[in-house]
Amino acid sequence: MAVNLQTGIPWMMCKQDDAPDPIINTCNGLICGETFHGPNSPNKPALWTENWTSRYPLYGHDPRFRSPADIAFAVALFIARKKGSFVSYYMYHGGTNFGRFASSYVTTSYYDGAPLDEYGLIWQSTWSHLRELHAAVKQSEEPLLSGAYSNYSFGEQQEGHVFKTESNCVAFLVNFDKHKTSNIQFGEASFQLAPKSISILSSCRRVVFETAKINAQHGLRTAQVVQYLNNVDSWKVFKEPIPLAINNSTHIGNRLFEHLSTTKDETDYLWYLTRYDYRSNGDTQLVLNVESQAHVLHAYINNDYIGSVHGSHDGPRNIVLKTPIMLRKGQNSISLLSVMVGSP
Repeated sequence: MAVNLQTGIPWMMCKQDDAPDPIINTCNGLICGETFHGPNSPNKPALWTENWTSRYPLYGHDPRFRSPADIAFAVALFIARKKGSFVSYYMYHGGTNFGRFASSYVTTSYYDGAPLDEYGLIWQSTWSHLRELHAAVKQSEEPLLSGAYSNYSFGEQQEGHVFKTESNCVAFLVNFDKHKTSNIQFGEASFQLAPKSISILSSCRRVVFETAKINAQHGLRTAQVVQYLNNVDSWKVFKEPIPLAINNSTHIGNRLFEHLSTTKDETDYLWYLTRYDYRSNGDTQLVLNVESQAHVLHAYINNDYIGSVHGSHDGPRNIVLKTPIMLRKGQNSISLLSVMVGSP
């Protein structure tokens, strides 16, 4: 479709190695310097369209932050190994998912560990470390863009990448070893590389940036109290009755109505009500079995809570509530509360 539009502007397609010309295949991820196969044509640049600066937080999961040294290592390696000419940070500015705009199981706070946090404040030391990295890359743009490329092996986990013109030169010395410092002889000098680090050498002689060396201090974010809510009169409790009257329902039918299309995205909640005429059949154990594509399900029988179940971001699409129950003879009311946590 993109090709047929004939816009005259190159399209970018992430994670499609066989993207047809003139679409540029790009990379999304954490370590594109290691996982990206590269452009599928010599006429296309190496682009990193999503460099994940952390991971979006999920309900039920611990926060997952990414160190500035790890981000800088990945960026420098992408530039050196893949001749990368573009890196887009996802996210560079964190944010807030207001209302119900979050994706499924994603918390209200989104990418708070980005270089600019959820509130637009500088997240140190990530912001300063990446600024220093790009300043080091910028000052060597001539050899990076038009220089001859060569690479070297200094050991099983050490390598070098050199870009050289007649007037300028830049080198990237890489140590993949996560535990040991490595001493490398390059040119007429010896260089010490910290564990899992890359040193950028301006003019192929002087170290101008080290991915593992953090110069900026870690920032401290503080909060200021603007209102106290410790007065009992500031709080109110509302108790929602469990619906039992089917005749008062907005939709009545002999099928289960799909949650999102029924609520029109106006609420995360939808009650399902039914009645069951129970006739005792000895000592048989009764079981309520409900399968749903919602994110959370609460079940009540005759106004009594009997159980709930919830899904997860990485779990199966369906959730299943299976629990033993007791019914009284005659009519029984079964009320199921379906809940969505973000868009599916």
